Amino acid sequence: MPLILLVRHAQASFGTDDYDRLSDLGRQQSRWLGEYFAARGLKFRNIRAGSLVRQQDTARELLATMGHEADGIVTDPGLNEYPGEALYAAYTGGASPVEQQRADFKGYWRTFRAAMQAWADDRLENVPESWNQFGERMRGAVLAAAQGLERDDVALVVSSGGAIGRLLGEITGAPASTAIEFNLQFRNTGFCELIAVGDSLRVASFNNVPHLEFPERRRAITFA
Repeated sequence: MPLILLVRHAQASFGTDDYDRLSDLGRQQSRWLGEYFAARGLKFRNIRAGSLVRQQDTARELLATMGHEADGIVTDPGLNEYPGEALYAAYTGGASPVEQQRADFKGYWRTFRAAMQAWADDRLENVPESWNQFGERMRGAVLAAAQGLERDDVALVVSSGGAIGRLLGEITGAPASTAIEFNLQFRNTGFCELIAVGDSLRVASFNNVPHLEFPERRRAITFA
């Protein structure tokens, strides 16, 4: 059956004024993932990534390592992450997430988790999209990547942790709280294997990081 490899972007620049750029470690994570895919002998029929810099650069780094041409990437904003800063501001009354990340890392994540749940419960105002709209666009984007795949074809899709968590929650019928937990536990350059069957998706594996599961690479397992 057609296989979709749904990858979370590599480590970005959490806690800085520009989160949307890969760290040096993030670029290395991407290259290691490309090496792993190459060792599996994978050839991608379809390649898609969101329009965010961290998503695009993750795809480019891993593809370059595999010898793929980066100009084969189809950019799909439907794969982009939720509007995190807007959600945080709506929940806190305008607080800066970056300042909170620097001042109280654990406190930031507690607040952010609560903001996500409030969003899922439709309790936030003045946000760019609803929880349901977020889920619909993510599902549509992944199904678009599956179009034209034949029995043994593989598609590569690079997105973000929250978007992947939202999709997995929908596929498995899990509540919003579980989708949020999927998001917060998803590792950088972790990937899911999804089986595409018509207009349906099935989860074959979740949050895999075989390219980082070596003693000398344990430090490279990151979540932000």
